[in-house]
Amino acid sequence: MKTKVVQIGNRVIGGGNPILIQSMTNTKTEDVAATVAQIHALTAAGCEIIRCAVPTQEAAAALSEIRKQIEIPLVADIHFDYRLALAAMENGADKVRINPGNIGSTERVKAVVDCAKERNIPLRVGVNSGSLEKEFLEKYNGVTAEGLVESALRQAQIIEDMGYDNLVISIKSSNVPMCAKAHELIADRTDHPLHVGITEAGTLYTGNLKSALGLGIILHQGIGDTIRVSLTGDPLEEIRTAKFILRTLGLRSGGIEVVSCPTCGRTQIDLIGLANEVEKMVQDIPLNIKVAVMGCVVNGPGEAREADIGIAGGKGEGLLIKKGEIVRKMPEDQLLSTLREELLNWRE
Repeated sequence: MKTKVVQIGNRVIGGGNPILIQSMTNTKTEDVAATVAQIHALTAAGCEIIRCAVPTQEAAAALSEIRKQIEIPLVADIHFDYRLALAAMENGADKVRINPGNIGSTERVKAVVDCAKERNIPLRVGVNSGSLEKEFLEKYNGVTAEGLVESALRQAQIIEDMGYDNLVISIKSSNVPMCAKAHELIADRTDHPLHVGITEAGTLYTGNLKSALGLGIILHQGIGDTIRVSLTGDPLEEIRTAKFILRTLGLRSGGIEVVSCPTCGRTQIDLIGLANEVEKMVQDIPLNIKVAVMGCVVNGPGEAREADIGIAGGKGEGLLIKKGEIVRKMPEDQLLSTLREELLNWRE
């Protein structure tokens, strides 16, 4: 899907530019120190756009100081009160997320649009399955992909009719097939960049599964310009999952990919524990390689052939493997430390 280029702060999306990872703070935006600290942690993990809730004028005012202390684009999340959108833009928001349907009268929407136009600040418009207007619920006999698309396009049209098209569209649902279908439908009807996600996906386990399935289907079709993995949990987990989804689909490189065997009756080491330790260990090592963790010294070298480097363990002993070839034997308890040393001294 070919979309228009939209600039958000110091980044651009659309037009074939890389898909950017977004998250949302869960601190009180009014607490500048806590919010900035969380944004710094998210940025270090790979977050490229951050959104903050702006439910009060105090939160809107806090954006000014937050903006000064962070490096990534800052998006203000607005509901109902158009004055909060105006204040957010006056205090340095790089983008504003609004729903014209709950902002109120045409005059209020126009006030927001005029302010955005004056500052060339992009607006993100769209709908979630939980906020679909009554008329579309009645027209389509409930929440449907067609209703989501029609609602989002109408909201975008409202702003376009006011002479402004610096827009990003979002249509989210917690229903994966519906969300995927909605994106397939809208991709043929607009060239505005799309922000993609499975809303209210759930806790870490279920949310990751639903997000991987939904985002995988949508992104694999070339649809989407920014993504958010919505989890009930630490926002850092959203970034880790988003990066993994993009890497798995070949949409982003960088970072170590860990592959490991599922264990069987031949396994004679704590492979589950070892694989988890390896996955945790490699998070901060800036290499673009594949690492294999195998639990069998018999089949391990062959199974690790497609990896750049790997380890395999047997009873009391371990192997270091490179491109399927055994390069060293060692005691089992030295597997992790040996692998770490090799990675820290890695040369292509």
